[in-house]
Amino acid sequence: MNSFLTRANGLSFRGFLRAVDIFPDTLCINGTVHRVKTLVQEGRRACPPGIESDVIDFLSQWYGPEHAITVHTSGSTGPPKPIFLDKPFVAQSAVRTIRFFRLEPGQRILLCLPLRYIAGKLMVIRALLGQLDLCTAEPSDDFSFLAQCRDNPFVFAAMVPNQVTKLLDNPKRFEGLNALLIGGSALPAPLETGLGNVPTACFASYGMTETATHIALRRINGQDASDRFHSLQGIGVGLSQKGCLTIDMPGLDGPRLFTNDLAELDDNKTFRILGRADHVIISGGIKYFPETLEKKLEDSIEYPFFIGALPDEILGHRIVLAIEARADEQLEKKLEAFFARRLDRYERPKDIVFKERFERTETGKIIRRI
Repeated sequence: MNSFLTRANGLSFRGFLRAVDIFPDTLCINGTVHRVKTLVQEGRRACPPGIESDVIDFLSQWYGPEHAITVHTSGSTGPPKPIFLDKPFVAQSAVRTIRFFRLEPGQRILLCLPLRYIAGKLMVIRALLGQLDLCTAEPSDDFSFLAQCRDNPFVFAAMVPNQVTKLLDNPKRFEGLNALLIGGSALPAPLETGLGNVPTACFASYGMTETATHIALRRINGQDASDRFHSLQGIGVGLSQKGCLTIDMPGLDGPRLFTNDLAELDDNKTFRILGRADHVIISGGIKYFPETLEKKLEDSIEYPFFIGALPDEILGHRIVLAIEARADEQLEKKLEAFFARRLDRYERPKDIVFKERFERTETGKIIRRI
């Protein structure tokens, strides 16, 4: 591991700030080492619009005079809002990932996420601080080039579930990728099952914009596969009085961050997410967790769907399944048969709402609006 990361290992947050230079002079992009100052001053003019020009735009922000970068939430639970993250706080997140995946200087990592969101920005910071070769691909790519990278695989990449689904169309693509971090939205059960036998080490992430991406990881495949997240070095978790996850990590404005995610804890490092508190449905005086019901149905329904609720005069709210498909009587009967087999009597949706297209955020999350 490069020397400044070695010096920073095990330090307090303030010690970390003193040990790590978060503004290196150079960055390697697609196999070529560039002076960052030259990239920022001249590279944008010579670079056509696309992900590489977005990288240069972000470098201008990172090396600018402001002490923080501006990022935006995904917009899945409300309008996207700006958040300001101190640059050292963001850098510390990058170093945690470098340490966890044991990334070494000169290794190739794949940036294929938009730079509008924190996950894409973090790939650039990881390359900067880890002296890694930042290889770029447009987020909309089909990643067929990975099948040709078996002899020189990317050691690390981050993707959203929609992108990973493209990889499964041709499993040989996984031979060009050693480790894959998946985030941005919940991992559908069929996708997780499909990743069970691929050679790439796949990890689901838990985090948010406020924590500068993931604070915990869960191995999806291999001998260490688990349904529990384990928090990264220096980060602890707890539960609020409402049963929602709390996060303790260096660099937060307050002593801890309160989330809206209902959780089950094994200890102060290991947890399982049950669902969002603002998604809970109270029907007939009983609480139902939509995400739990969705898990029971995921491997039976081939279309995108979610569980929601509509007002009901008797129950208060009634459980509803919304599905991205055209209204079809045969499909409706098939779904009702799935409900009877997979769900308890009172868990079964009372209505099915067909929608030709769900609203989604730019990262692919379904906006759960019926």
